[in-house]
This record gives sequence, structure tokens and C-alpha cells, in this order.
Amino acid sequence: MALTVVVDYDSGNLHSAEKAFQRMAAETGAGEVIISGQPEDVARADRIVLPGDGAYPACKAALEGHSGLHEAIEESVIGRGRPFMGICIGMQMMATVGREYVDTPGFGWIGGEVVEITPDDPTLKVPHMGWNDLVVTGQHPVLDGVGTGDHAYFVHSYQVVVADPIQRLAHAEYGGDVTAIIGRDNMIGTQFHPEKSQHAGLRMISNFLTWAP
Repeated sequence: MALTVVVDYDSGNLHSAEKAFQRMAAETGAGEVIISGQPEDVARADRIVLPGDGAYPACKAALEGHSGLHEAIEESVIGRGRPFMGICIGMQMMATVGREYVDTPGFGWIGGEVVEITPDDPTLKVPHMGWNDLVVTGQHPVLDGVGTGDHAYFVHSYQVVVADPIQRLAHAEYGGDVTAIIGRDNMIGTQFHPEKSQHAGLRMISNFLTWAP
């Protein structure tokens, strides 16, 4: 039976993510979904989900504070090509560096940096919070059935600015472009919360759970 691990490293409430992934796994026959912070579970996982809420440096420090966990993720995703989905800060850590408060190295899987959102319209508040439309500009198997105009739920003050525009798969408009989805090869990341994004989010979760790169 296929196993999906939602990584628990004490950086966010995982309840809604757990329920959404378990629901879609049951509907698609995609196997078991568990929450775990154990490197051995990540090592045996067929798919890995890395959520994250809060500040980038704190999330990265929390991940590194779990001995062997980052290394297990790296080996599974880069070494063995396991499908990976990063959510919110979990997506931001895919980049080269985060610029929130203090420069913090990321995974370096997607070239780019995490910088503060600066809307052109001064009436737009930061954080960017609530529902917004996706503008889908790239292709990826996890985006099958998801298109421009679909709604997603955002809560964030920073975004990934990618070095290679091809690796930005979707954005939203919020006083300028705001990165919504990044990805390449066996990995994808969403700045929004798919587990809270109704149809589009659940479709992406379903696609991820049945994806075989």
C-alpha cells in the first residue's frame, strides 16, 4: 500500500491538512496518509508533504532541530525522486534563500529567494490574506484540471521570486504578481493552502496522491 507522509516538525496546525489528504486518499484509493516527524517514516514514504506556518527562519530552525529529518527529506526527494509537495512555508523552503528577518538558507531545489510582498496599490494590506484567483501559466501533472480563475486561499506576507520563470507555474494578482505555485520534475509547492482551497485545492491534492513521476 502506498504511503504519504505529512511531515510534522512542530511548525503549524496539521489537522486540516491531515483530514484533506486522508479524505482524497480514501476517494482515490491512494493508500495511507500519516502525520510523522520520524526520519524513518519519511524514508519509507512514497510521497512527502511539507507544510509550514509562521516565519521562515523559525520553520527552517524547527525542521533542522529534528535530527535527521531534513536529510531524510532530501534523500527521498532528490536522491530517490519521491513526489514532494510543499505548502506555504514548506513551499518557500524549496527556494535558495529566505529574506524574512534574517537571510536563511533554503533547500535550493528551486533557484530563487523569498522576499516580502510589496503591492503597487498602497491600500492593499500585507499579509495577503483570503481568497484570490489563480493565474496558471505553467504545466505540471498536479495541476491537471486546475486553471486560471480557480480560487485559492492565501495567508502570507512573503513570496518566492524564482530565478527561472519556467519554474513559476501560477501566480495571483495582488498589486502585482504574487507567486502562487512553483515546481519542477517530482516536486511542487503552493503558497496557498490547498487543504482550505475547496475544489482547486482538493483537485491538486488528489492529483498529487495519484501522481507517478
